[in-house]
Amino acid sequence: MTGRVKRRAGLAAAQALAEARAAPAPVCALCERPLGRRVEWHHLVPKSEGGRITAPVHPICHRTIHATLPNADLARAYADPATLRAHPAIARFVAWVADKPADFTALVRRGR
Repeated sequence: MTGRVKRRAGLAAAQALAEARAAPAPVCALCERPLGRRVEWHHLVPKSEGGRITAPVHPICHRTIHATLPNADLARAYADPATLRAHPAIARFVAWVADKPADFTALVRRGR
């Protein structure tokens, strides 16, 4: 009996591992690349403007969003990730970071 129980537990663990591997990897809400080890949560509408909904993003993507646009603009016109990607400076950044690894990091400069 002990052997059967162990085999069942081993099969259940293998099944769970296979399902976890088959699940789609979470992606960044801004650049749509797979997320790495570090994940930050971006408020689509800033908390200071009353927002509560968050989306997972890479740290470099999060810093780029806030370095490019003030909170008032984020709340007013860029609450949707697709609209945010359409902003010229953000679109340039997304094109640049597209081929970088998930845990890529670099300095982000403020610019408008």
